[in-house]
Amino acid sequence: MKLKKMPSLKPHSRYIIFRVHSQNPILYSNIRDAVWNSLENWLGEQDLAEADVRIIKNLWKPKTQSGFIRCSNRFLDLIKTGLALIHQIGDERVIFQTVRVSGTIRAGKEKSKLS
Repeated sequence: MKLKKMPSLKPHSRYIIFRVHSQNPILYSNIRDAVWNSLENWLGEQDLAEADVRIIKNLWKPKTQSGFIRCSNRFLDLIKTGLALIHQIGDERVIFQTVRVSGTIRAGKEKSKLS
């Protein structure tokens, strides 16, 4: 018999919808590496593990340079701060803009007009 957690003990996740502003298009792999490096430097390994950060590759839109990041609701402000600290990827200067925070992917797509 599988033991279930009580609903109040389940971790709640949030989705950060972000957009990258730059002169030239940037590859997903470069953005992923920059996000991981920035968050690891800002939060440290232990907090990064507790934040349960996931960059959702299937929702990356190269045309608009926008995507989704899933994280724990307790670390939401720290993750947004870590994203704001990214100013350069390779030789390209970039600005990370947090468009919206949502509880579900569906609501994030509808309200941010990224679909």
